[in-house]
Amino acid sequence: MTAGRPPRVLVDATSVPADRGGVGRYVDGLLGALGKVDPDRVDLAVVAQRSDAERYSRMLDNKAEVIAGPAAVAHRPARLAWEQTGLPLLAQQVGAQVLHSPFYTCPLRAGCPVTVTVHDATFFTEPEHYDNTKRTFFRSAIKTSLRRAARVIVPSKATRDELIRLLDADPTRIDVAYHGVDQAAFHAPTEEEKARVRARLGLGDSGYVAFLGAKEPRKNVPNLIRGWARAVADWPHPPALVLAGGQGHDDEIDRAVAEVPSHLRLLRPGYLRYADLPGFLGGALVACYPSFGEGFGLPILEAMACATPVLTTPRLSLPEVGGDAVAYTTEDPDRIAADLADLLHDEPRRVTLAKAGFDRAKEFAWASSAEVHVTTWKRVAGL
Repeated sequence: MTAGRPPRVLVDATSVPADRGGVGRYVDGLLGALGKVDPDRVDLAVVAQRSDAERYSRMLDNKAEVIAGPAAVAHRPARLAWEQTGLPLLAQQVGAQVLHSPFYTCPLRAGCPVTVTVHDATFFTEPEHYDNTKRTFFRSAIKTSLRRAARVIVPSKATRDELIRLLDADPTRIDVAYHGVDQAAFHAPTEEEKARVRARLGLGDSGYVAFLGAKEPRKNVPNLIRGWARAVADWPHPPALVLAGGQGHDDEIDRAVAEVPSHLRLLRPGYLRYADLPGFLGGALVACYPSFGEGFGLPILEAMACATPVLTTPRLSLPEVGGDAVAYTTEDPDRIAADLADLLHDEPRRVTLAKAGFDRAKEFAWASSAEVHVTTWKRVAGL
């Protein structure tokens, strides 16, 4: 190793989905921040899906080599196969001293040290909320990464502690890098931004409770629906519930929807435009996320950054993100109903929480996350 040379790091961004869900937000935020890191500290290469290559080239402003992966990596089985064969070859071709895999899995024989991001341990702590195929795959991937990776990066202390408790992971090889929030993309919206979203959703003058995220069992959306319905059923002008984001695979949601009284309004608009998210979140009376557990809790951080009062649960990492700046409930629909009703009826408290959350969100920056990653990579490279 030449003294003073930065580590050559290849980041595998081929796992980023087109919908820019959780892993997409993480990789985008991390790479955006790495593009601002002094090139004397890290020599970066990125491999991405072909649809993302130009985007990442612009984001990194020519401070990194961006390589378009094979067209087949857009499909998960092919991507996983390429990860084991093509990715190690690419790492060798670009002279990588460290390979970073940002989504649980990594090559078994990479040809250089590997760092892996393990986003959460809920496949072990909340196994009943995953189907058997997904649970089996990710449990195996996490165990393999803990065994094979030179170091593992996690987004919260709670995730680190659960990996140590449940899998006897080596605490000296796990680094905590909190996620950040893009303050430009997620901000306190203008009245015009709020009005545009309300018009798109056809909400008129109705207030609403917001949820943004995948409709997975772990997110507890059925009990959110039931809790909201019970909280607002007797209101003369009840606020709507808007469930935005991907449809997921929770069949219980349809059953909960079928129970909603006919005079209440529930909207499922699917994915919203990225530019509409501040208006959607910031225009809500409350953003509600009664999750059974998260590895970090990016949706509540993004809502906080939009100056939205948040109601969530104190499970796993969520108190690390929300602190005293959010309101807490449980996963039970009756308790959700009571706590949501209290918050909806208490405008001064909502105003206080909105300001506290907005201020707290500023503490979570992708620049800080990037610094932890760079430090981890230099350590793995022996610098």
